Amino acid sequence: MSAGLKESSKNIIEIWGDNALDKSDEYLSSNYTNHQMPDASGGTSSLSLQEWRKLLADFHAGFSDVKSEVLSQVAEGDIVCSRWRMTAVHSGEFASMEPTGKTTSWTGVQTDRYESGKLVESWVNWDKFSFLEGLGLVSSP
Repeated sequence: MSAGLKESSKNIIEIWGDNALDKSDEYLSSNYTNHQMPDASGGTSSLSLQEWRKLLADFHAGFSDVKSEVLSQVAEGDIVCSRWRMTAVHSGEFASMEPTGKTTSWTGVQTDRYESGKLVESWVNWDKFSFLEGLGLVSSP
């Protein structure tokens, strides 16, 4: 069972790279909740399935040439933890940020919880500093 759940989590992460939002129904429960820390505009958020889909659509409106890569995964019971890397070109507006034309790369960890084979909840922690630094919007001290 763990291998199938790991594959589902990998596929959800890869949706960020291939913009295949229609594939998400295959993996996500209708009551899916996505917790982002930090979220794209600051703070922490808990997104419903519809809000998560909008975030993904907004992300793809703002970024092109998106590549997602799962670096490692661990599964136990109904929980899958994935470490990933994302690379993208900031080619459109996103979260009130005007396009920079720059390529940025960042990593994150996503912990997914499943019920009856469907993903019901994700906790996503990602490196917002590296994301913004790659866009030239912040710099290292």
